Amino acid sequence: MTQEELDALMAGGLDDEEIGLESEEVVEEMVDDTTEEVKEESVEAGEIAEGKIKELKETHEYRASADMAWPPPPPTDDHKMVYQLDDVTKDSEAKAGEVFDKLEAINEFMITAEESAGEVITLIDSNIELFSTLCEKFPNVQDFCKALEDNKNMKIKVEGLIQGAQDTQDEVMMTMDVMQYQDIHRQKIERVINVMRALSSYMSSLFEGKIDDSKRVGSAVHIEGDADTDDVVSNDDIEELIANLGKS
Repeated sequence: MTQEELDALMAGGLDDEEIGLESEEVVEEMVDDTTEEVKEESVEAGEIAEGKIKELKETHEYRASADMAWPPPPPTDDHKMVYQLDDVTKDSEAKAGEVFDKLEAINEFMITAEESAGEVITLIDSNIELFSTLCEKFPNVQDFCKALEDNKNMKIKVEGLIQGAQDTQDEVMMTMDVMQYQDIHRQKIERVINVMRALSSYMSSLFEGKIDDSKRVGSAVHIEGDADTDDVVSNDDIEELIANLGKS
C-alpha cells in the first residue's frame, strides 16, 4: 500500500486501530522494497568489486613479470654469471665430444659394412662367372640360368647397400662439420667472460680505497641541515634491507 492509499483511507474515516494496521502493512512493504533494492545494489557492487580485483590481479601479475629481475638474486655460485658461463662452455664441450664419438662410431660401422659388402660382391662375381659358363654349356638346364639371374639381381642389391653406406659416411662427415659451431660458440662465450672479468677488475680498482672498510668511522645517521629527520633511513633500516636482499 502506498502513502497515497494510506492518506485516502485516513480521509475515509477509519479509526486509529485500522489506521495502525494499514500503516504496518505500508511499513512492511517499504521495508521489503528497500531490502530488495539493497540486495540488487549489493550484487551490482559485488560484481564491480570482483572486476576490480581481477584487474588488480592482472596488473600485479604483469608488474611481477616485468620486475622479475629485481631484486637481483644473492651472489651464490648458482647465480654468479661467470660461473654459469664457465659451466655452459664446459658442459657443451663435453656433450659435443660425446656426439663426435658417436658419429665416429657410426662412420666405423659404415666402413665395416662397406668392406663386408665388397667381399660379398667378389663372391657374387664368382657365382656369375660360374653360372654363365654352365648356361653356355647346358642351355637346356633352367636352374643354371635362374641361378645366374638371381646372382645378378643380388649383386645389384648389394651394390645399393654399398652406395648407402658411402652416403651415410658422407652425411656423418657433414654432420661433424656442422658440429664445429660448438667450438665457435665456446670462443664467443669465452670472449664475453674475458670482457666481464676485465670490467670486474677495473671496477674493483676504480672503487678501491686507501683505508680498509673495517677501520672506517661509522657514517652519521643525521647531519645538521636535514629538513625532516623522520624520513632519513636509519642503520637498522639499512641492515634490514640488506638482510631481505640476501633472503630473496
